[in-house]
Amino acid sequence: MTTYTVCPIPADTLRALRTVDDAGRPAAPCTDEEGGAPLRCCLRRSVPGERIALVSYAPLRRWAAGTGARPGAYDEQGPVFIHAEECTGRPDSALPFDNSHRVLRRYSAEGRILGGRLVAAGFGSALADAFADPEVALVHVRAVEYGCFLYEVRRG
Repeated sequence: MTTYTVCPIPADTLRALRTVDDAGRPAAPCTDEEGGAPLRCCLRRSVPGERIALVSYAPLRRWAAGTGARPGAYDEQGPVFIHAEECTGRPDSALPFDNSHRVLRRYSAEGRILGGRLVAAGFGSALADAFADPEVALVHVRAVEYGCFLYEVRRG
């Protein structure tokens, strides 16, 4: 049986993004009047009245910097919602958000993309299939609608 860990954006990265994002722009916090924004800090949806920020994040670049890998042409950055201030983090190990209609992108330990898969249903089995390949070091889960990074999944 394949085991994996769902990873929100790391706390040290969140602290940096709350100051200057990966596009070099200062964070611009706001009050979320409607709620429902997918927060990548604690992997839940925002509720009305919470202070959030929309920042630019380069997940593979950040991961590669910590491992010595080189993302090369796969270095993407895009918008993510985070709490404007430090939050309590991820409360449980369940898969976050609604996991239908997602794209799973598989990456090697060297930061090379090993493929992708559109998942409409059977999310757990799609992750198991991804990690059945010993070359896969991590998987990025992305929204189909906008291609936004949602979270990272690692072995273990």
